[in-house]
Amino acid sequence: MKIVIPGGSGQVGAILSRALRAEGHQVIVLARSSTGQEGTVAWDGRTLGRWTDQLDGADAVINLAGRSVNCRYTPEHLREMLESRVRSTEVVGQAIARAARPPRTWLQMSTATIYAHRFDAANDDLEGRIGGAEPDAPALWKKSVDIAIAWERALGEAPTPRTRKVALRTAVVLSPDRGGIFDVLMALTRRGLGGPVAGGAQYMSWIHDRDLVRSVKFLLERGDLGGAVNVASPGPLPQAEFMTVLREAAQIRIGLPAAWWMAEVGAFLLRTETELLFKSRRVVPRRLLDAGFAFEFPRWPEAARDLVGRWKTEREVAGHR
Repeated sequence: MKIVIPGGSGQVGAILSRALRAEGHQVIVLARSSTGQEGTVAWDGRTLGRWTDQLDGADAVINLAGRSVNCRYTPEHLREMLESRVRSTEVVGQAIARAARPPRTWLQMSTATIYAHRFDAANDDLEGRIGGAEPDAPALWKKSVDIAIAWERALGEAPTPRTRKVALRTAVVLSPDRGGIFDVLMALTRRGLGGPVAGGAQYMSWIHDRDLVRSVKFLLERGDLGGAVNVASPGPLPQAEFMTVLREAAQIRIGLPAAWWMAEVGAFLLRTETELLFKSRRVVPRRLLDAGFAFEFPRWPEAARDLVGRWKTEREVAGHR
């Protein structure tokens, strides 16, 4: 297939691009800076241009564009997060609508953050509760939910009747790549800081990088699936348990806990937001499972051992270069 990936220069785009290319697919990445790299075409994520030629005749588009959420939720950053997601979705929809031979499938990145902060039950993609101003959650968290809702609304309103649309409500993607979330977790764990945060009762939803690739391929092939789909493992677990399992896989005995205020200070110094640590994301992939998708890593202990092993191997190889 020919697959176009707008915003594909980040970690998730790199994971998907190398896996799809390895299987012989033609992958075109749309990036703000193409740098002349083969298979990369420049776009600005806001306006139509020559990049739209890539969508005409393509089999699928996987739109990953959007400003990183790893920042302080200042009014300016929240505006950039909203505009980058909504506008890039709108312009991809316009390009598809104008194409003589539009892609059959449009997979649009979304987020598991759209769901409510909750501990009592998991949010699935058929009956899950969309988040709002939960009484035990900071009011600022509603901003990211509003952004996610606007993001999916832009997808739904795009006039593309010949193209199947899927919103990928994606959990935290874990891979051994440098600079990714798992790399950060390993750095903290190796320093003895991989303990529970604010008690650790908040749930963490995640997906192994290989299951991310497999679920995307599954959705590309299944022409009968549309709408919102949770892309997450079926085994979310409390943060304290998540970190205990990671320490065991990494053979690290000490994991110092962090109180709420300590995490707040750390997030401020790192210029990020505590929602990424404190919000209870308990998400399960009901529609994928009902459709017959089988996860390679449905549970965290097996996934953690695989990721730790690959993480160590990659750094050993890099050290010998």
